[in-house]
Amino acid sequence: MSKKNFKRYTVTSALPYANGPLHIGHLAGCYVPADIYVRYLRSQGRDVAFICGSDEHGVAITIKAQKEGKTPQQVVDHYHEMMKKSFQEFGISFDHYSRTSAQIHHETAQGFFKDLYEKGEFLEQTTEQYFDEEAVQFLADRYIEGTCPKCGNEHAYGDQCERCGTSLSPTELINPKSKLSGRTPVLKETKHWFLDLARYQEFLKQWILVDHADDWKNNVLGQCRSWLEAGDGLQARSMTRDLDWGIKVPLQDAEGKVLYVWFDAPIGYISSTKEWAAEKGIDWKPYWKDEDTKLVHFIGKDNIVFHCIIFPAILKTHGGYVLPENVPANEFLNLEGDKISTSRNWAVWLHEYLQEFPGKEDVLRYVLTANAPETKDNDFTWKDFQGRNNSELVAIYGNFVNRAVVLTHKFFNGIVPDRGELRGIDKEVLEELAGFPEKISASIERYRFREALGLVMDLARMGNKYLADTEPWKEIKTDEARTKTILNIALNIAANLAIVSEPFLPHTAKKLFDLFGMENPNWADSGNGELIRANRALGPMGLLFEKIEDETVEKQVQKLLDSKKMNEAANTPVTPMKEIITYDDFAKLDMRVVTVLEAERMPKSKKLLKLKVDIGLGHRTVLSGVAEHFEPEFLVGKQVTMLINLAPRKMMGIDSEGMILMAEDKDGKLKLLVPHEGTASGSTIS
Repeated sequence: MSKKNFKRYTVTSALPYANGPLHIGHLAGCYVPADIYVRYLRSQGRDVAFICGSDEHGVAITIKAQKEGKTPQQVVDHYHEMMKKSFQEFGISFDHYSRTSAQIHHETAQGFFKDLYEKGEFLEQTTEQYFDEEAVQFLADRYIEGTCPKCGNEHAYGDQCERCGTSLSPTELINPKSKLSGRTPVLKETKHWFLDLARYQEFLKQWILVDHADDWKNNVLGQCRSWLEAGDGLQARSMTRDLDWGIKVPLQDAEGKVLYVWFDAPIGYISSTKEWAAEKGIDWKPYWKDEDTKLVHFIGKDNIVFHCIIFPAILKTHGGYVLPENVPANEFLNLEGDKISTSRNWAVWLHEYLQEFPGKEDVLRYVLTANAPETKDNDFTWKDFQGRNNSELVAIYGNFVNRAVVLTHKFFNGIVPDRGELRGIDKEVLEELAGFPEKISASIERYRFREALGLVMDLARMGNKYLADTEPWKEIKTDEARTKTILNIALNIAANLAIVSEPFLPHTAKKLFDLFGMENPNWADSGNGELIRANRALGPMGLLFEKIEDETVEKQVQKLLDSKKMNEAANTPVTPMKEIITYDDFAKLDMRVVTVLEAERMPKSKKLLKLKVDIGLGHRTVLSGVAEHFEPEFLVGKQVTMLINLAPRKMMGIDSEGMILMAEDKDGKLKLLVPHEGTASGSTIS
């Protein structure tokens, strides 16, 4: 890890695609870790710019727009506002949240492209790329789906397989299909501008695998190594695409072409910083061009190659920009044993969580940090969410603070008591308290946020143990002075707990700062056993955390299962159409509205009901295989549709004289076909 003392910090979180809401996988991947780090830096008084924004270009946006029958601009406007609001309510404390559709971003990204073009850094190549003849357009990477040649995933994209993480080119896919028409695309010539990554291979090897071998995470180094040490080395990659939606390529002979989204998106960090600095009336350049600035990218593992290979190559080629000191990428978070999937609606959406769990923002922050996928994929379950809230936040953190404050209100009218003579146990706990901030700080500086949070909870455990060992509720009966000392120390432990937990639990820490009357507390204050002076009046005490009941989490699990069931039903293939018939064939069918007069189950049959129906021409007996869908008494009196001129068929010794017509939905459930209004039995259907 770099030992350099930096003057300022530029911290970024991956730009979220503006094609859907935020979910817990996004939060655990890069937004909660980045926010913890930034809040910690601010608490130390460091100069920080925390930058992000909506990624509003790329094929994911245009696909979403087509599905919703909207323009790409309508889609990004909607989701940009939704994400920005959710981040704010949840407590992700960006200094600036911009969007890549902003004019300043278009100008900045085009400026980068022009600079590299004028330096001769691009390879101009006419290549064969996939073209959809039915849609009459070239297909960008994400418009193509096929089988991954590495792992066999049948739904790999044209640029990456999300199952195995392999970066691909569209022509490597087996059985490629256009996502526009479903047809097999053809290869057609088109001109594009490529960045020759092979020219940066040795620089990248030295910078990543040597200079940062000791301080970058193993998962990041491992993925970079697989790229840099592959047999064929780094390959040239196109920085332009054939699309209408995006940043136009700023060249005269580039009609109908836009910048590759992974060329323009990371530059969004720079344009967002420019926008932020302009609003504050300060110079943006030191945050990107001063060697005394530490640049840190927080991302998910699927973005490692873009932030560690492509973007640094662009910055290096342009010149004058600092390179990232670290790229602490997290692995993936699964949900209830299954991969989070926006297309399958298998996700916990942030905006829904905020509505359904008001005031519990810190509970989710805590669980996502305690179970963060820092070194391997981890799983979020609602039972673990409940367990960590009830047994840790409520029973440890909340219990300690509540006891210390409630006892002070009970015994001393809410006034912080004087500290008297210290005993051995007091000195030991104060000495232990003094060591916590440095240990927590060391973990945060190494991006080990789970470890750091564990230390925060150890401090709360220490406070609980101190109260249990000293028993102030007993001491008050015989030694008021001793009780004052105990509660003075306990309250100071709680105040320290508020400071060191603020990066993780900002809403909770704010409540404690208000409770203790702490103005502008910072990290340098922590570890101090006399943080709260005697005779200060405490504010009113409410519950920091509330127990979550079984019913609450069972409802959330059922919500997921219902969503999964609906999605499976929606994606069940519709029964293919039967062969074409003539009108004369159709005219032979005599379908009528009939009334069910009697209904009973057939003995020894799970499926059949025996129905007596009025067809307007008399009564008929029909055996219908609906016993698993309807109770006999439900059908009596109902009007249904029947094919009355079907030849009788003997079933279980009874002649069935016709067929009741039903509709079967994608879930396999039968629906009655009934007239809109009461109709005379025997009315024909034509």
